[in-house]
Amino acid sequence: MRTAPTILHLDMDAFYAAVEQASKPSLRGKPVVVGGLGPRGVVATASYEARVHGVHSAMAMAHARRLAPNAAYLIPRFDLYRRVSETVMGILGELSPLVEPLSLDEAFVDLEAGGTTEAPRQVAERVRARIRAATGLTASVGLAGSKLLAKIASEQGKPNGLVVVEPGTERALLDPMPVRVLPGVGPATGEHLRRAGIGTVGEVALAGESELVQLLGKAHGASLYAMALGLDSRPVVADRDAKSVSVEDTFDVDLTDRVRVRSELDRLADRCVRRLREAGRSGRTVVIKVRSYDFSTLTRSETLRAPTDDPGVVRETARRLLEAVDTANGVRLLGVGVTGLADFTQEDLFAQAAELEAELAAEAAAVRAAELAEREAADPEGRPAPAAGPARAVRWMPGQDVRHTEFGAGWVQGSGVGRVTVRFEEPTDCVPGRVRTFAVEDPELEAAEPLPLVP
Repeated sequence: MRTAPTILHLDMDAFYAAVEQASKPSLRGKPVVVGGLGPRGVVATASYEARVHGVHSAMAMAHARRLAPNAAYLIPRFDLYRRVSETVMGILGELSPLVEPLSLDEAFVDLEAGGTTEAPRQVAERVRARIRAATGLTASVGLAGSKLLAKIASEQGKPNGLVVVEPGTERALLDPMPVRVLPGVGPATGEHLRRAGIGTVGEVALAGESELVQLLGKAHGASLYAMALGLDSRPVVADRDAKSVSVEDTFDVDLTDRVRVRSELDRLADRCVRRLREAGRSGRTVVIKVRSYDFSTLTRSETLRAPTDDPGVVRETARRLLEAVDTANGVRLLGVGVTGLADFTQEDLFAQAAELEAELAAEAAAVRAAELAEREAADPEGRPAPAAGPARAVRWMPGQDVRHTEFGAGWVQGSGVGRVTVRFEEPTDCVPGRVRTFAVEDPELEAAEPLPLVP
């Protein structure tokens, strides 16, 4: 524990939803929910106006819609969130060389390493003001002598607040708090402690280490006791080296078609490799994750001869792993990951990739030949196939950025029955924009890149 509150924890307020409100004037001050919009979608973030109705992150989207039927439900725009996050992290990086990002919207900063003589509270106020000016968003900050207390303090400051835990006041802050505020205390541990008559952090401290060890085991019990006393010596670590890269998707309807499952697996493998390459890494072990209709989940993995970032290699390895999995009863979730990360690839894998691509090409040719044979069997006289029908209608998603040649920039409010409704407004507008409805295939309407929140 430090003798001064020089560890800063910053957490952007309702980040995804706040970005959406900042970019869409018509949604400011209104309930906004961001996440997957399908029947099995999950809430990623809810604005504070939506939280009043009981909506929170990780909640099933269907449940959220029942709680807040009048909220705006939007798809996530991760490219924009990442750009805003880079701005925030850049500002934090000017304070100290030791910045430990925990996610796009959250980070620890070691102010001691920055060498500033300015008081920690003044630094925190200044950085919050800079973030507001650069992004238009608010952030909550906690200052304390440890990471544990700084994070708890920032949570206490939400939204748009600053809480400083001065040395000697740690127990006064912690003791009345529910035990679930401590890291590692989930629903099961919390219930276990409740049955033992322990409901607050102060009661954890009074219980003593020996009783906690008996209740929870040596490692967990001792760790919980130390946290209840406010003890935490973890340093701020600037380089949090990723041990794996993975992607996964939950499907609105269980996949039972083996061809569809394989196609989705290929798509996930390609996404995984894109992330791998963006991180400048390669990996040696390919992992797939399959969750069945009954929520049972299994993983399969295969370790290659050397690290790779080749999409053909990852795709084919994932396919081999899938062959050993029974998917006949339906697949709810698929995932592909790469572990055993390295900063290089092995040259001899290019030959392996070429072989795999050749196999895929041969397989595609076989599929085309089978389709041709099927058509000939259906029409032995060899008459030409009928002309292809009209292209499938464009799918517009709520919250998606668009641009119209006449009306300019806007975003999709909703679509259906061949129509799409767009609100035309920009982040710099002071009043809600006008709404127009078009055919979904209107040639003057196209997808667009998000506009910056601050000019």
